[in-house]
Amino acid sequence: MLNRALRFLLAFSKAYGPTSIKKVLWDKEYHGTKWNFADNTVGDCVYRHLDRYAANGNVLDIGCGSGNTATEMANGYQSYVGVDISEEALAKASRRSKECGRGQKNRFDCGDFLYYVPTGKYDVILFRESIYHIPIAKMKATLERYATFLTGNGVIIVRLFASERQDGANKDKPRPAAMIKLIESEFEVLEESKYEDVGRPVVVVFRPKASLQPGVDIAQHTPEPENTLQYASPSALKKF
Repeated sequence: MLNRALRFLLAFSKAYGPTSIKKVLWDKEYHGTKWNFADNTVGDCVYRHLDRYAANGNVLDIGCGSGNTATEMANGYQSYVGVDISEEALAKASRRSKECGRGQKNRFDCGDFLYYVPTGKYDVILFRESIYHIPIAKMKATLERYATFLTGNGVIIVRLFASERQDGANKDKPRPAAMIKLIESEFEVLEESKYEDVGRPVVVVFRPKASLQPGVDIAQHTPEPENTLQYASPSALKKF
């Protein structure tokens, strides 16, 4: 029972804790081998959607981790920016990008994506599993804020697991189901694809409804960070 409570506390802190605490926890995990399994996701279902919308475009990857998307997506995009709270993860992502010949067009910013402010416009903004780390109560406002950084025809792509990531699991979990329902009700959904792989992954491609097309005042949708020591502004972000 104690171990279960500690695991819950750790998971909660990584997702919803203060920025400084989240950074320490994620750096510790990426310094080790826990997330090495994510280094190779070639053939993942997200790429058949991402590669199409990112062709000749600019991509913002929110919660990019150690750079698997940056090195595995089709090479037809113009530029890529990966954002993650872990410097350990980004150092690995930057190294991997250089090793595969994408060092010139892949860039990485260290920051808490709940408060990160992009500096450009993007054809695709990707949340690949990272959507789990947005509290449900803040999800609509967070997605609306990021939507203001889309180009005129830009889209947001969310990829998440609907059920437990184990063989034979076929019952959808309540929280991912609630996230998908929120997207369906609050945004214009262009594609929603469900796959019968382990974890029953779902990919949703969407954009803001007409009332929130790019050009609205983002000040209405930008939350105040509780910790601005390192992540206060783009100029304060560490580049990789």
